[in-house]
Amino acid sequence: MVTIPRPARATQSEQEPIRRGVPSSGEAVAAIGMGTWITFNIGSDAQARAQRTEVLRTFLELGGQLVDSSPMYGSSEAVLGHALEAIDRTDPLFAASKVWTPDKEATREQVTRSARLWGIDRFDLMQVHNLVAWEAHLETLIAMREAGELRYVGITTSHGRRHHELERIMREQPIDFVQASYSLGNREAEQRLLPLARERGIAFIANRPFQGGRLIDRVKRHPFPDWAREADLANWADALLKFIIAHPGVTCAIPATSRVDHMRENMQALRGPLPDEALRDRLVRHVERL
Repeated sequence: MVTIPRPARATQSEQEPIRRGVPSSGEAVAAIGMGTWITFNIGSDAQARAQRTEVLRTFLELGGQLVDSSPMYGSSEAVLGHALEAIDRTDPLFAASKVWTPDKEATREQVTRSARLWGIDRFDLMQVHNLVAWEAHLETLIAMREAGELRYVGITTSHGRRHHELERIMREQPIDFVQASYSLGNREAEQRLLPLARERGIAFIANRPFQGGRLIDRVKRHPFPDWAREADLANWADALLKFIIAHPGVTCAIPATSRVDHMRENMQALRGPLPDEALRDRLVRHVERL
């Protein structure tokens, strides 16, 4: 009897990254992005800036594209600009930031300032942060998109706030992206926001995927279950992020970290099989018992 060897499974580095299409254009974007809230707000500290540069370099080298920031995040945009300048970058960057000011006339000024801090010519995505003065800002951003000064526009919220107002904007305004909190520990977006995003053809960015660190810290106090490893999930970060991007309404999840080793853990979720509904349900039940 001749035994036919099974083909070797591709290593993670050989697997194609998971990408999701932006509905308004069809452009494919890597499904794991990078947030900068808190983690890149480190001022002018040279050692900390060098460390964040390596975090960003690792993210891009492992296939990441979408980097999300905001003027609200202190020095994060300046630190990003420093890191981008230090990196000999060949991989594509999807630059996403926000307008965050109650001054309804300051939209263009803030976009220009953020682009200068990043060191880029234009943003791929500009969002209105936490619905602040959203009517005026969104009107200007849409005009900038139509003029080719931006590629996409969106609106954001976090912590599960103001979802009813967000829904109304999604139904009435010609936005490309919406950003809201979604994680294994906070599944409120599944009820209305994610179905509506699919219905309206709006890309969905999931922020706070580890619930500001609380969720990942809680689960990491417990062993990673064998049944999850047998399902090709590598670790807790991989499982929590793949739970999110396995939802058909999610375009990208944006975990934030200040450590290269944690970035490598996060980016494992960009490759390999995604959990099906049965496995996602099992993950929910397991984590609820921890």
